[in-house]
Amino acid sequence: MGSQHTQALPLRVAILGCDHNIPKPLEKYKSYAAICATLLDAGAKAVGLAEGDLEVSLWNVVDEVGRFPDLEDVDAVFLTGSKYDSFASTPWITALVSFVQTVLAHPRVKLVGVCFGHQIIARAMGAKVGRNVSKGWEVSVTDVDLTTQGQNYFFKKEGKDDDILRILQMHQDIVFEYPTGVQALGSTERCRVQGMLVPGKVVTVQGHPEFTEEILTEILRTRHEQGIFGDEAYQEAMARVGKKHDGLLVGKRFIEFLLDR
Repeated sequence: MGSQHTQALPLRVAILGCDHNIPKPLEKYKSYAAICATLLDAGAKAVGLAEGDLEVSLWNVVDEVGRFPDLEDVDAVFLTGSKYDSFASTPWITALVSFVQTVLAHPRVKLVGVCFGHQIIARAMGAKVGRNVSKGWEVSVTDVDLTTQGQNYFFKKEGKDDDILRILQMHQDIVFEYPTGVQALGSTERCRVQGMLVPGKVVTVQGHPEFTEEILTEILRTRHEQGIFGDEAYQEAMARVGKKHDGLLVGKRFIEFLLDR
């Protein structure tokens, strides 16, 4: 599994929106897929791509079950986060897992996943995914302990030897073990599988590099009001939500990965 080609421009990325309801105060962002598109746009600018060098298409795989991009028309598929369970047997989720397996078998098209997307890709590769019953939610800006591969992937080009990736988190489901053939990028005390890399084919992170302080603050507030987070957990998460994080760096690395740089 892997790719040895040099990516031609424009880089064509299909973003599969795996959720559709965002809190009303965030409606200016339109959708979670659009938020991910903003991350890729920022990453493209950071690596020096010109206007028009990145072509993004947005897909609603929750409501339009079984409708996916033609792989001959794209260079990469990006799976967003979601409030839904990556381990569920809901028709749209099982269809998505099957599609990801098709992409994995494709000789050219790459895969990128964040949070739910990371979990779906791992599931398609044969790993167990499910609820983190013993350790619960992992939220807000979190320090991820990087492996040697993770340090090289995220920081080597920056001329740094940092072994911590700081990333926004919002999940209670996890990948329990690394699929065969992937490089482990990092871990936390609550979640051992924080990122996966198959050079030339797959890159994922459990966190949300596409989120901003504003976005995560609103999600935390909404879930606190819904009773998902108690007062203590909410206040602890809010104390960290404004901390500096590496979201843009992750977006930059995603674009470089897709460009074979």
